[in-house]
Amino acid sequence: MTLNDLIAEAERRLDEAGVVFGQGTMCAHDEAAWLVHWRLGLPLEGVDDRAVTEQEWAGALALVAERIRTRQPTAYLTGEAWLQGVPFHVDARSIVPRSLIAEVLADGLIDAWLGREPTRVLDLCTGNGSLAVLAALAWPEARVTGTDVSAEALAVAVRNVERHAPQVRLLKGSGWQPVAGERFDVVLCNPPYVNAQSMATLPPEFRAEPELALAGGADGMNLLRDWLPQAAAHLKHDGVLVLEIGHERAHFEAAFPHLVPVWLATSSGDDAVLLLTHEALDT
Repeated sequence: MTLNDLIAEAERRLDEAGVVFGQGTMCAHDEAAWLVHWRLGLPLEGVDDRAVTEQEWAGALALVAERIRTRQPTAYLTGEAWLQGVPFHVDARSIVPRSLIAEVLADGLIDAWLGREPTRVLDLCTGNGSLAVLAALAWPEARVTGTDVSAEALAVAVRNVERHAPQVRLLKGSGWQPVAGERFDVVLCNPPYVNAQSMATLPPEFRAEPELALAGGADGMNLLRDWLPQAAAHLKHDGVLVLEIGHERAHFEAAFPHLVPVWLATSSGDDAVLLLTHEALDT
């Protein structure tokens, strides 16, 4: 028996059980590989033809069985997830790192709108702190701040910041309150935006995540209605706001018909992440 055989068996069991993906992986094969490699303490590449013992086989499939039985995200079972190749600690106090804004950072799409390196960056609704960390790694000279209303999520963020970017400042509070009077070159935000109808039909894997980090009210726009009108006051005149809204573009446009955003390309399409300049917000 080889590691490839073990992964194939794990994949078959995950498929047959109908587990749901999207919290770090998008298919049964990748989820199986994650579970197996983590249980065996192996790197993710270069060892697939390695022989496995009966004990290793049983141990890995026991973890797969736990994933199926509990419907907990794999990241909660392993305590770790990756975003843009960076490992982050994660547990049930925060959602699993997966924001599409990470792709925008990695692709340099924000830089094209700035014309210079930002000196002040804010990550609103930082949660586990992954976007704040990635921003600090992308712009090492910038002062990066992450804010969140959840003390539990910030406790997770502290671990990730200490591991990767100890210069990041973390603050507790709602909306703009923790950074009152401050202005930023870049504001990143992956807010709670899932509408009520979608929340009611979420599979167990996603219901395992904190509702506070997901639910955005009837149309998903409750939080944005509260703080978007004040966004311009917290941006420098050449600053930008980058906002993730997932599948809620129609609700966003209905709630803010006067705004003219720039839609940024991601692996999920061109309508999940938007950019608003200070000028666009100030109108």
